[in-house]
Amino acid sequence: MAVGDVSMPQMHVVKGVKIGSAEAYVRYQNRRDLVIFELAAGSNVAGVFTQNAFCAAPVHVSKAHLQVGNPRYLVINTGNANAGTGPTGMANAEATCAKLAELAGVQAAEVLPFSTGVIGEQLPMERLLSGLQPALDSLRDDAWVDAATGIMTTDTTPKGASEQFELDGATYTMTGISKGAGMIRPNMATMLGYVATDAPISRELVQQLLTETVNVSFNRITIDGDTSTNDSCILIATGQGGGAEITSTEDPRYAVVLDVLMRTMKRLAQLIVRDGEGATKFITVAVEGGANIQECCDVAYSIAHSPLVKTAIFASDPNWGRILAAIGYAGVPNLDVAKIQVWLDDVQICKDGGAAADYTEAAGAGVMAQAEMTIRVDLGRGTAKDTVYTCDLSYDYVKINADYRS
Repeated sequence: MAVGDVSMPQMHVVKGVKIGSAEAYVRYQNRRDLVIFELAAGSNVAGVFTQNAFCAAPVHVSKAHLQVGNPRYLVINTGNANAGTGPTGMANAEATCAKLAELAGVQAAEVLPFSTGVIGEQLPMERLLSGLQPALDSLRDDAWVDAATGIMTTDTTPKGASEQFELDGATYTMTGISKGAGMIRPNMATMLGYVATDAPISRELVQQLLTETVNVSFNRITIDGDTSTNDSCILIATGQGGGAEITSTEDPRYAVVLDVLMRTMKRLAQLIVRDGEGATKFITVAVEGGANIQECCDVAYSIAHSPLVKTAIFASDPNWGRILAAIGYAGVPNLDVAKIQVWLDDVQICKDGGAAADYTEAAGAGVMAQAEMTIRVDLGRGTAKDTVYTCDLSYDYVKINADYRS
């Protein structure tokens, strides 16, 4: 059961994007598991991908195709990651691109493939390829919810964000979807994420916008500390909304687009945490007073990854010594623990490295019992700060992952 508001908003149409889906039976029965995006000619596309050394075949192919030029099609299957599949997996990813290109009348390099699901199994190519034409036949511009549903694996809910905004009096749209619920500690993006706008943005700035916003959204979430083999995030600017292309960060329109994209990316990233496998609580870990961003991030992730902290929060047990321990092993050099302050929401639990004089177990338990809470840490070393989002660790997390392939 997802935590908090995970409802799908009105998913506004992005001019220049059409989406189709089909039941290809890659793994699942009687549900969409193959999704195709068709992008208008001239769309500018950027991507960021997992840094896992065992990255999946479709990641290799997508990265190579993006080096050639802008794609016209994206094809995504769920249920099978096509990772750990060797040369056959590479051949299958390339064959998927070739077949879709043949059906759509484009070059194979104009197709980006994506896969998510079980690692180490070969794709059922006959079923997958047979699903391409039905997906193409279903293309329409208002199918964002279908796409969000079609890329789900252990997700319990589709994830989307959409916003309309103005540039020089003209209205544009930013719409996106993501998927992911476990094996989440991205080191680039999210498990899978696709965001599109019809604003006119140069390819160079599309990549810059994506990198900047990913680093404070998808790169600041964790469910279990595992980095997937398939993480991919794509940003598309079709330019079909009209207007002169934005080619400089000095253009006043750039700041508007950045602001909208930041909200979109953070929403999509936080939805993954809210739908974390077995999650019952949404946790913000905010670290301030660092000497630099890196050590703030290290401390935040140390807390967010700690199974002892996460299980204590699941049980609403304010065992705050676990938080101090996680701060202590985060690797911050020459950390003066006598300067450490820690709060659960507005309840200070640790002052100057020891128990706050007015702290009570009841106050701490009250915060921990909430569906949403913030752990705030002040390192007392400087002015840097950073934030990571995570969830608790419940019985259901173990059950879900123990039964993942069944």
